[in-house]
Amino acid sequence: MQDYVLILSVLFLFCVAFSKFGDKYGIPALLIFIFVGMFAGSDGIGGIYFDNGKIAQDISMLCLILILFSGGFDTTFKFIKPILKEGIILATLGVVLTAFIISLLCYYTLDFKFYDALLLGAIISSTDAAAVFAIMRSKGLKLKNNITPLLELESGSNDPMAIFLTITIIEIITLGTLPSIGTFLFIFLKQFGLALVCGYIFGISMPFIINKLKFNYWGLYPVFTLAWIYLTFVLSEKIGANGYLSVYLLGIFANSKEFVYKKGLIGFFEGTAWIAQVVVFLTLGLLVFPSELPNVALLGCIIAFFIMFFARPIAVFLCLVFFKKFNFNEKIFISWVGLRGTVPIILATYPLAAGIADSHFIFNIVFFIVLTSILIQGITLNPLAKLLKIIEEEEIMQASNIPISYNILKQYTLKENSPIIGKNIAELALDENFIILLVKRNGEYIKASGSLIFEDKDLLLVLCDDLNLYKNTLESFNAHEKK
Repeated sequence: MQDYVLILSVLFLFCVAFSKFGDKYGIPALLIFIFVGMFAGSDGIGGIYFDNGKIAQDISMLCLILILFSGGFDTTFKFIKPILKEGIILATLGVVLTAFIISLLCYYTLDFKFYDALLLGAIISSTDAAAVFAIMRSKGLKLKNNITPLLELESGSNDPMAIFLTITIIEIITLGTLPSIGTFLFIFLKQFGLALVCGYIFGISMPFIINKLKFNYWGLYPVFTLAWIYLTFVLSEKIGANGYLSVYLLGIFANSKEFVYKKGLIGFFEGTAWIAQVVVFLTLGLLVFPSELPNVALLGCIIAFFIMFFARPIAVFLCLVFFKKFNFNEKIFISWVGLRGTVPIILATYPLAAGIADSHFIFNIVFFIVLTSILIQGITLNPLAKLLKIIEEEEIMQASNIPISYNILKQYTLKENSPIIGKNIAELALDENFIILLVKRNGEYIKASGSLIFEDKDLLLVLCDDLNLYKNTLESFNAHEKK
């Protein structure tokens, strides 16, 4: 066991160290994680033999749940609201169109078997949120016209559609029956409709429960949230919903509410998502045999370039044809930000685990396509954004131009029967312009964090920008006293 721990520690350190090197020279970190896994594998210098598709699939599933939740949990609904329709269409219809176009190419021009062409198209149809935003954030890209939230929503929410298509096609292959269009649509609406309901119920419930728990130790809040995430996934799957979409929506709906230690939990799950990505890419890097990749290199390059220059742009332009928000240059950039990454490789393990014929061949092709996509598209994102002139120019604000809107600074002492006694700040859902700075209790000043529970005779230091808001909020603090 000590040897395994040592190997795992060294691999993680290599991934972190080389990611810093990658940021400096414009090489995506996820690509480095894959190469570390490949070098540690049976064909590499590490010599670690791993060839179990089922174990790889199980590990990837557990990690993917965390990655999707973190993506939703780090998304602010106000941020994506202006482009909600466009993002949903790209994440659903865009994935279907991409899969269909890729399947046509593979079947009619590359001599794939019919079901192999469909399966490959479904597996490689979604973009990768982790890859897109790891690159964009490392480069500090600030894009015009809500392109950033559109890409965030699309890449974060299109994975469930690709998963749905992949699992459906695998079931068709194993059962040997092709469902009717009506049956297909019914299953789709059922899975995604129930996922919306589950994501909303569990997402709204999580902040409420966290505010009521009042643990004595901060470390128990991440434990509770982890259990809640996996509970949401399993129960969603049990009732026929798409569990992956449920956990993504769980993150979005939970983030729409205020609760204690919210910022700390967001940071915790950002780190957890990175660990999950490293684990996934190391596992999948070990699973691949680099000596087999040259056999699919030419075919993989053809499909990768077809996706980048034809399938993805056609799908994007068709999905956005009725929306006038984005000009030609912006649609070109949206088309180019279609990096393939974690999810396609994870989905490529599904045929392996199901024992589908030609599954190793499909896995190797998908792996090569992902390598090509991350390398070429990842490195060229920043130069292309500058070439297309869609980078937002930062405004330099002068100190004299910064308005001071908070003009009410007052003290207020809680009465004995105030309804907020026993509650914390997060539970109050205060207006964002009503800020409690400090609380004086028994002669000591306490920073007013979201987890602070109010007590009798607390002295509050309040900052506000509106007199009516100030008065109305204090009236709600004294509701019981007035009665």
